[in-house]
Amino acid sequence: MTLDFRSATACTAAVLLVFAAPACAQVQTITPPAVAGARPVTVEKIKVHSVSIEGNLEGESPDRDVIVYLPPDYAANPKTRYPVVYALHGYSISNEMWTQEIKTPQTVEGAFALGTPGMIIVVPNSRTLHNGSMYSNSVTTGDFEDFIAHDLVAYIDAHYRTIPNRLSRGLAGHSMGGYGTIRIGMKHPEVFGALYAMSPCCLSAREAPQPAMAAALEAAKTPEEATKLDFFSRATFAAAAAWSPNPKKPPLYLDLPTDKGVVDKSVLARWAANTPLSMVDQYVFNLRQYQAIAIDVGDQDGLKTDAEALHVRMDDFGVKNSFELYSGTHTSAVADRFQNHVLPFFGKVLKFH
Repeated sequence: MTLDFRSATACTAAVLLVFAAPACAQVQTITPPAVAGARPVTVEKIKVHSVSIEGNLEGESPDRDVIVYLPPDYAANPKTRYPVVYALHGYSISNEMWTQEIKTPQTVEGAFALGTPGMIIVVPNSRTLHNGSMYSNSVTTGDFEDFIAHDLVAYIDAHYRTIPNRLSRGLAGHSMGGYGTIRIGMKHPEVFGALYAMSPCCLSAREAPQPAMAAALEAAKTPEEATKLDFFSRATFAAAAAWSPNPKKPPLYLDLPTDKGVVDKSVLARWAANTPLSMVDQYVFNLRQYQAIAIDVGDQDGLKTDAEALHVRMDDFGVKNSFELYSGTHTSAVADRFQNHVLPFFGKVLKFH
């Protein structure tokens, strides 16, 4: 599931610890009308081995499921090469589940039928023991940042007819995937040429969990016990595994933001160091290398404040970017956005030759 503001508001305070929207089940999103005459894309489901994820302490598999969408004319034009858009899913879902929310392949086919030039779309799976890698590099979960920016890109370039140039690669994602887009984009302008962050989460520092949640987190001593906790507790474990790993603390290999109920400010500082609003000052020169950066968020999404703040911060530093506040919740319009905004954006800014 991604994070949906249409769920019970009682969850809101808890989830603000790490993310910024409550959710309790796989969400439903609005499906854009099918586009008449849309030609089918080819869907390939593959596994990509990631050396960057090998040897992680959490036991995450380095063999990752990946969905690839090839444009309708891919087979008929064996000499044609295509740009690639890498699309990152949100917290608590897999890539397969995210395709149900963004309604692929229909929305990919619709975008092409409406005039977006043919591209290869790649959707990797970054779900972990605690339901999300945060697209970060951690000895506990493995280096998911480099899985996306290096291992996955190298595999796709080697096995498909891509244009192997940063100016022909785009990176996009929703919620945790939007966070991953900004995080990876900041660090890897040599790999990607354009970014589109959809309702990005986790942009600013969070406070420690409330006492009841803190007690439940500290009481979970094994991976099995951790996986039985509620959504928000698991999200806190995901943050800790990604941003405060500790190889000296088996079997979970992480530091929680509380110890015996006492807030550990050093852990919160490590978490804050991984928030884009804290990181952006360090990566201004990298961000200025992008052809285009876009951020969007729904007007009923609590993430809108931080998303706009990131836009303003980049503006202040002369980083070319756009920001759009549209009518919707955290998830209600993601399929429409993907078809009618995200893919057309890359169709305009990526290099096709």
